[in-house]
Formats: sequence, structure tokens, C-alpha cells
Amino acid sequence: MKHVWLIDDDEVFVFLTKKLIARSEQEVSLETYTNGQDAIEQLQRLAGNEAALPDLILLDLNMPVMDGWEFLKAYEQIPFATSSKIRLYIVTSSISPYEVERAKQIPAVEEFIVKPMVKEKFVDLICAL
Repeated sequence: MKHVWLIDDDEVFVFLTKKLIARSEQEVSLETYTNGQDAIEQLQRLAGNEAALPDLILLDLNMPVMDGWEFLKAYEQIPFATSSKIRLYIVTSSISPYEVERAKQIPAVEEFIVKPMVKEKFVDLICAL
């Protein structure tokens, strides 16, 4: 079973991602967070328990409380973040070339994906774990 975290405040995208997971026929458990702060706090609580960490994080950039960029800055400060099994992808509706280039400068980010994410892309991400 793969553990996926979706950090996104867009209720429609969260709903569609749940449907996408169900249709993907992959064994996935999904945990959702509506802002980066809640997700960072949970990662910090799980720091000593690698088995409980997510395999995959899908991160939106535009959220309340703590946005995706702030999450990434805090994420890089967690000691296990750069050496762990976690694969982190930005999934956003932004098509800004500036944001794409900015994301490429962050080692923790595997890829910048523009919404909507299709089933085949999700399956590819899960199968790559």
C-alpha cells in the first residue's frame, strides 16, 4: 500500500483526486491537508517513524495559512526530508514560467505538474515509487 498526502485547499481537486485514486486500481491510502502548516506539523510528529511517512506528496502552491512555497521552505528544514523515501510533486493550476523555474531550484521537488492531473499520470507516479 502506498501512502499519498494531498496538500491542497481546492475541494473539487481533492474530490477528483479521490475518484482518480479509486479508478487507478492502485493500492493507495490518501491523507489530505488543506494547508501546508498542518502537513508540516504532521511530518515533524512522524519524523522518527519512517514507516508512517508518506511515499508521495502532491503539493498545491496557493493555499491559506501556509502556502506551498512556505511548506517547501519548512520541509527542507526537516532533517530527514532530503534523504527520505518521500517523492514530492507540485500539482498546481499555475502555469507561470517563473514558478516552474523556481520549483526547479528546489531539490526536494521531483516535478511541476499543471492541474488537472490525469489518471495515467497518477498511475505513473505511484508505479515509480
